[in-house]
Amino acid sequence: MSEKFYCMVMRMSIDCDCCYRKIRRTLLKMQELESHLIERKQCRVSVCGTFIPQEVAIRMRKTINRRVEILSIKEIDVDVNSNSTEDVKQKDEEEHTTITGTRKARCCFWF
Repeated sequence: MSEKFYCMVMRMSIDCDCCYRKIRRTLLKMQELESHLIERKQCRVSVCGTFIPQEVAIRMRKTINRRVEILSIKEIDVDVNSNSTEDVKQKDEEEHTTITGTRKARCCFWF
């Protein structure tokens, strides 16, 4: 049996502490993610786990109500029966897919 393990890098605007908390809270609620990294100064979010990349980006877009851009997706095919790292294959699927909405939102609700 083999599972598809994805590592995805997204770009979204992280302007203030409130935006950072919204992104972090949304990522922590997602059960299928195993790890995440939020790079605040570069406005990048990296996630790893067994998930469908487009669904995670759409869910992030709906929750934080901002534009989400997928920079890169790496698919890693991991064989559960063997523990060797030789069976790991990486391939880039997409580059620069942007998911936008029609509604514009402010950074924080109280500003």
